[in-house]
Amino acid sequence: MLHDLSTNVALGFSMAFSVDNLLYCLGGVMLGMVVGVIPGIGAITAISLLLPITFYLDPLTSLVLLAGIFYGATYGGSVSAILLGLPGTPASIVTCLDGAPLAQKGRAGLALFMTTVASFSGASIGIVIMMVSSPLIAEFALELGAPEYFSLIVMGLIAGSVISTGSAVKGIAVVILGVWLGLIGIDIYTGIPRFNFGILELSDGVSLVALAMGLFGVADVIGNIRNGGVDTAPASAFRFRAMFPSWGEVRRSCLPMLRGAGIGSFFGALPGTGGTISAFMAYAVEKKVSKTPERFGTGAIEGVVAPESANNASDQTAFIPTMTLGIPGSPTMALMLGALMIQGISPGPLLISEKPDLFWGLVMSFWIGNLLLLICNMPLIPLWIRILKIPYQYLYPAILMFVCIGVFSVNNSSFDVISVMIFAALGYFLKVLDFPVAPLLLGFVLGPLLEENFRRSMILSQGSFDIFVSQPLSLLFIVGALALLCWGLYGAFRTNLRARRA
Repeated sequence: MLHDLSTNVALGFSMAFSVDNLLYCLGGVMLGMVVGVIPGIGAITAISLLLPITFYLDPLTSLVLLAGIFYGATYGGSVSAILLGLPGTPASIVTCLDGAPLAQKGRAGLALFMTTVASFSGASIGIVIMMVSSPLIAEFALELGAPEYFSLIVMGLIAGSVISTGSAVKGIAVVILGVWLGLIGIDIYTGIPRFNFGILELSDGVSLVALAMGLFGVADVIGNIRNGGVDTAPASAFRFRAMFPSWGEVRRSCLPMLRGAGIGSFFGALPGTGGTISAFMAYAVEKKVSKTPERFGTGAIEGVVAPESANNASDQTAFIPTMTLGIPGSPTMALMLGALMIQGISPGPLLISEKPDLFWGLVMSFWIGNLLLLICNMPLIPLWIRILKIPYQYLYPAILMFVCIGVFSVNNSSFDVISVMIFAALGYFLKVLDFPVAPLLLGFVLGPLLEENFRRSMILSQGSFDIFVSQPLSLLFIVGALALLCWGLYGAFRTNLRARRA
């Protein structure tokens, strides 16, 4: 096994160190840091805007670029969280709790330095876990048939809808809407158009690029404009003093980093969780085990390094189910899955064996990207402060321009531009009505896979539903899905009951 791993690592580094992949890796992580620093944009918006570029890139290069944006944004989100108390990404919300008080005490340099170290440490542990566990999971997944895949996808969709923020009932409704959108187009067995309302352009289905850009790009712009833009005026000036920690602070940070990386690695591989939940769990654990929990919220270094280590480890292990099972656990991973499908590549257990250069090249690029972030993060802090001063009214016209150019360039179709506007309106109204938008994208990507494995199972069983409970693994996934559904509905019922009593 060690021999196979060393061979795969050598193959991966040979692919990752190509000139194109190095340049796109650098460009991806730097762009990710920028969008992470600026509150209100985020990684998923940037990735959805850049999806059209993947049509013209090599599959590995496009994945290296998009993945760099993904984990680069997590690094960048902590900068505004510490300096301004404004989380650049949802995962960096927890970092505000102790990072901002440290900055107010004149120790912003320490907070940013320790954040960078914790992020690199967490990401490194996550990458190692991915390298070791992905081949094992892929071998296990080869034993899964159509019934097991159907049940696994159902469990993933329910997890993504009930564990995500907001109402579980609304999350389930949105994921069903996403599945329906994913089924628009030509029936895979009969070849008959369905759900296209007689619109010829919908015969090939809804464009993933148009859907992602509308839901996450333009809808966010509309929401920010409605709220008067994003106030990014710095609360206080940044000073490079007290940057390096004392020996006591180093000693207090080591175990929280390791615990955070472990928590993030576990939750990152689960559908519907991701960096935000990982960061909250890591923070809660550190506060629980601390002998002085009253320090948390006032500038405890453990409250900074633990969540940062957790959300960066989570970013890396999130690729495990996406690449080995073809089951994205978050909307960002759904976009990654979509980028592969655009290239005609189907993620799943055969990906590692059939395209080892793609898989291991991507994994090794994570080492390069995180090392670049470690080197570049600190010297660029003055630049991030200047970017934070750009008024939002100058940012959103540029975003809208790139959206229209990007989506039109995919198929040279004005219908795709109109689709973006329709999905932007849908995304905006979903947010106004407090519906979570992320499960819709999960449902859209997994909907066709759900249908394909369901109909294949029906063919194998000659129309009997017993096939889903007669197979042990399929039954296990079904029971897990029902447990998650009951938990989510119970939580929604309890919340409504509490609201009525109030």
